[in-house]
Amino acid sequence: MERFLSENFLLKSQTGKRLYREAACNLPIVDYHCHIDPADIASDRVYRTPSQLWLDHDHYKWRLLRSNGVDEAYITGDADDFSKFEQWAKTLEKAAGNPLYLWSHMELKHFFGYEGYLKGSNAAGVWDFCMKKIGTGIRASDLLRKADVRLLCTTDDPVSDLSWHREYRAGSTHAPRMLPTFRPDRILAVGNRDYPQYTAELSACAKISVTDFESLRRALDQRMDYFSENGCRLSDHSLSEFHLYPWKEREIDEIMRIRAGNGVVSTEQQHQYRSAVLCYLAGSYARRGWAMQLHFGVHRNVNSMMFATLGADTGFDCIGGPVSYQDVARFLDTLHRNNNLPRTVIYSIDPGDNAVIDSLAYSFHEPGTRSLIQHGAAWWFNDHKDGIRQHLSSLAAQGLLGTFIGMLTDSRSLLSYVRHDYFRRILCEFLGDLVDAGEYPNDPQLLETLVKDISYRNSLAYFGLEIDV
Repeated sequence: MERFLSENFLLKSQTGKRLYREAACNLPIVDYHCHIDPADIASDRVYRTPSQLWLDHDHYKWRLLRSNGVDEAYITGDADDFSKFEQWAKTLEKAAGNPLYLWSHMELKHFFGYEGYLKGSNAAGVWDFCMKKIGTGIRASDLLRKADVRLLCTTDDPVSDLSWHREYRAGSTHAPRMLPTFRPDRILAVGNRDYPQYTAELSACAKISVTDFESLRRALDQRMDYFSENGCRLSDHSLSEFHLYPWKEREIDEIMRIRAGNGVVSTEQQHQYRSAVLCYLAGSYARRGWAMQLHFGVHRNVNSMMFATLGADTGFDCIGGPVSYQDVARFLDTLHRNNNLPRTVIYSIDPGDNAVIDSLAYSFHEPGTRSLIQHGAAWWFNDHKDGIRQHLSSLAAQGLLGTFIGMLTDSRSLLSYVRHDYFRRILCEFLGDLVDAGEYPNDPQLLETLVKDISYRNSLAYFGLEIDV
């Protein structure tokens, strides 16, 4: 019987073990999509307790705590840090089979050197162990160095002044490199109550009065130019639904006029507006050499009472949302016909979408670019062992596994970088299974190239990113 969290956990085949040991375990990390606050990196934030590192802003853990009947005071409330940690320990011991169980112990082992396992009865001892390691405080730069992160891309609103990015870049030589990502969700949400206010913010930021589609395009161009000047290479869109509707410029002008007066627009008009703006943005990304990320399949804020109390991104989202992949295909085809198709990464948190995304992705190509359309990593509710294997299996069956751009964290926590190690172990075992089944040759050079490309090198090449090694 394999001991808990041994050096071979998640690895059964001899080929998988060898691949992990010789090709994967010491690779650095490129995190091309995360939600870490750039202020934490630029200011080199000091963390004083395990709870600050572990539980702040982590809605993955918050969901399990609530499922265990824990009062909100110990989750997002004002309970003391040790009490929050203790509640997490009591919850974690019930989480057998959940990736959070492994991730949490990987984090304890990698960042604190703790070799045991956490449960309610030893919470105080583990807390004391970690507090001794933290001492007077552990800095963000210490954690990034320990994880060997070479580059990370944050998620930034178009109206952001990117001051933390500029401050970080202007300082002394840094590792890792930190770049912004253009995330224009709020300007696409024309039906939201705060759309007129956000349009005013965009106008002020771009110094362009946004009153119609033409002025909106100019304002967005100004912001994209600014992001480019600050190193941006990617955009990102969270789209709970996707429909492509025909539109005319005068129709978009009218929709914007109605919303400027706080009027209500129909669902069809919202689809028209989003279609027009997203098509324009995609072409703009292509002209700048940016990649476009599309995140599908999230039904957000399903608990209206808790949304009213805590707001968004607090653990009350689920799989869902109407996505027409016929419309996604028409969208990509329209861009392709007009030479406006950027490198595009498509994610869905619905595991049932794997096959359709893979079949769609390999329908569009560009000479000189490997896998112009990528099926993004197993994400959110799917970044567990079964979800990652299902994703890899579908991607391999439909296309070229060796061109895949690999793992991301999609996290707000600096400890989440152990998820790259988790992914790499699963990848090595997946390839080992193919070898053992006689479905791929036991060629160390070929296998190691696959592992290193997928785990690290492909993302750099795909996004046109550079780092100092």
